[in-house]
Amino acid sequence: MAQIIKSSRPLESYPPASCRLRTIEDSSNEFRATVSAGKMPPIGGKMSASPPPSALDDNRPPGAIALRVAVVHDWLDTWRGGESVLAEICRVYPDADLFALVDFLSDADREKLQGRRAATSFLQRVPFARSYFRLMLPLFPRAIESLDVSAYDIVISSSHAVAKGVRTRPEQLHICYCYTPMRYAWDLREQYLRQVGLERGLRGWLVRRVLARLRTWDRATNVRVDHFVAISDYIAQRIRRAYARSASVIYPPVSPANMDAAIARSATYVTVSQLVPYKRVDLIAEAFAMLPDRELVVIGDGPERGRIEALGVPHVRLLGTVSDLERDRWLAAARAFVFAAEEDFGIAPLEAQALGTPVVAFGRGGTAETIRGLDNAAPTGVLFDDQTATAIAAAIRSFEANAARITAEACRENARRFAPERFRREFRALVETRWAQHNLRS
Repeated sequence: MAQIIKSSRPLESYPPASCRLRTIEDSSNEFRATVSAGKMPPIGGKMSASPPPSALDDNRPPGAIALRVAVVHDWLDTWRGGESVLAEICRVYPDADLFALVDFLSDADREKLQGRRAATSFLQRVPFARSYFRLMLPLFPRAIESLDVSAYDIVISSSHAVAKGVRTRPEQLHICYCYTPMRYAWDLREQYLRQVGLERGLRGWLVRRVLARLRTWDRATNVRVDHFVAISDYIAQRIRRAYARSASVIYPPVSPANMDAAIARSATYVTVSQLVPYKRVDLIAEAFAMLPDRELVVIGDGPERGRIEALGVPHVRLLGTVSDLERDRWLAAARAFVFAAEEDFGIAPLEAQALGTPVVAFGRGGTAETIRGLDNAAPTGVLFDDQTATAIAAAIRSFEANAARITAEACRENARRFAPERFRREFRALVETRWAQHNLRS
């Protein structure tokens, strides 16, 4: 479907971005003047198929041009942080067409995408794909390359796995919003193998061969991306290591929860996490075994639950999966939110801060960019340097000793830096600038 891209508004009129739009040259003025004069430069000799002018005249803003936009997501089967970002990208481009390897969203989750369905690959039609499509990992490259986005002017991939590998033409602009280079092909390969019990034996050897081929494909197909946008400086550095490419940084959107009324602060610590190995919730439970007079509530589920329960810490309660409202009530009432993962960005700590709750977190990865430590004039939490139970326990004691310095308002103010409207403004500005530069080079 045709998308209206406003090109008449100068980027200087936007408020200062909270991110760094690095490696973007200010070369769009000539293009914008051309557009305003009604002399749109062609893409490869002609525009892609668009609605006839009459379909655009009524609502066409001054200086706007009609472009076809495709948004490519890895897969749609549940709702997590990446899908929340996807929803905001779709709000920026409400007429864009959506593509994914598979689309098995529930009706409730689909409402968050305004009811839209993705055009999918052949994996969608494989028997029992809803439950087992992840086991078809070796087919993911072929599947993503089977998606036809050739009719579009701008392709936006929302990628933590293979979406960035979608095939494009030279005259198209391909911008990748990258959550991370493919984890199981790069940084977390051995952890992934341990998690699925394949670190040894013939099957482990075969899986390593598959992951090595995926890594080769992943590196080779990065050239299909014209410009990378990373979710954090941490991921921008990972993109540079994996692909030898620079990236802009636009932080993901974090929506503040709306609580019905003020909730009294309790003495309970809370963590919200998928219970998988790299989240290191086991270390948090072990830390609280060293703090017998404190209580910890764990919200979330996953394969690590049995191992955490087996630790037998009596004042650690595992609630499993709860509703969003119940989760937010626990976060709003928590003494502090505890987080031990080395995350690419880390939305959960920001959701806690948006509710006025301080954070005790591992000081590596994206959380180092989203939490103001005790060295800040207006701290929002405590960062610890070692991913150990002892370091977590020490950080909790440090938090309690400095709790008076960390205010609920400072936490909320920090979270507001990541508001959805900020993400939409910055992402739209980046796409407009890159589109202008792309056409000046054509």
